[in-house]
Amino acid sequence: MGTNKSNFKYSFIKVLTGSDLSNRRLPFMQTWSENKGPTIWITACSHGDEVGGVVLVQEVFHHIKKNKLLKGIINSFPLMNPIGFENISRNISLTKEDLNRCFPGNTMGTLAERMAYLIYSNIIETKPDLVIDIHNDWQKSIPYILLDKESPGIDNNIYNKTIEIAKKSGFILIKDNESIRNSLSCSLLHNSIPSFTLELGESYVVNEKNIQMGTRSILQILEYFGMIKNINPPFKYDLPGYNNTLLDYNEKPLCSKSGIIRFNIKPGDIIKKGHTVAKIYNAFGKQLESIKSPYDAIILGHRDSSVAFPGTSLIAYGIINN
Repeated sequence: MGTNKSNFKYSFIKVLTGSDLSNRRLPFMQTWSENKGPTIWITACSHGDEVGGVVLVQEVFHHIKKNKLLKGIINSFPLMNPIGFENISRNISLTKEDLNRCFPGNTMGTLAERMAYLIYSNIIETKPDLVIDIHNDWQKSIPYILLDKESPGIDNNIYNKTIEIAKKSGFILIKDNESIRNSLSCSLLHNSIPSFTLELGESYVVNEKNIQMGTRSILQILEYFGMIKNINPPFKYDLPGYNNTLLDYNEKPLCSKSGIIRFNIKPGDIIKKGHTVAKIYNAFGKQLESIKSPYDAIILGHRDSSVAFPGTSLIAYGIINN
């Protein structure tokens, strides 16, 4: 018979030796109960400017320390891209590579591919029941769950199980409009491991409100697995009627003029097809273009800059399929 004791381990996994002979390492966090149960991974900061996920992992572990893990194991790589993090860079700044486009990795590949392989192999070795990969979206955005698009090679049962778990998060569910095969979540799904992305909103700085919501969301998922006591009251993001609805992601239409963007919407707005979402003006204040939404949609976020040029992505939509 097991006990209700929680154990903790904080360590590092070596990535490379620097030119100054210093070791570059990935932080690794683990907490486990002496009662057998699910294995959950939480990963964060594959993009070095997305710092919120690191803090979210810390908060989840703080909660476990105070309240105990009833069963199972939680593993985490809270800072997957320390090189980018130190340089406030989305990519691995030494090689300009996007780590989250390099999975499942390659032991003989580029630096990012080698790091991806190290992360990926450590995760799949544990045969996890779920992997939550935390990201931060545009600075003006709402938090949501991003699910990979179905694609050949992903088992339908695993995909449906992933959606079922995601519905316990309390956030709205968004299905990507393209399959990003070399992302961590998509690579894991192709290996029959349930995985999704938690887009926490606002990169560069720690948004305490989003951290609080993200913590409650992940704890709610752990509660679903029976790993912690009930979290009351239940968490639901404030978009009534859409929390368990699967919406489609899209960033089109793109703008076709150069100029200054003035947005007519804010993240979280629910809009109708034909709604004017932005206008483009030239340097003299003349309106050049009016952007209208082709969809009934929820505004997930808008770009960080008001500088427009042809082909600029302005707004992320969660399309409501009535």
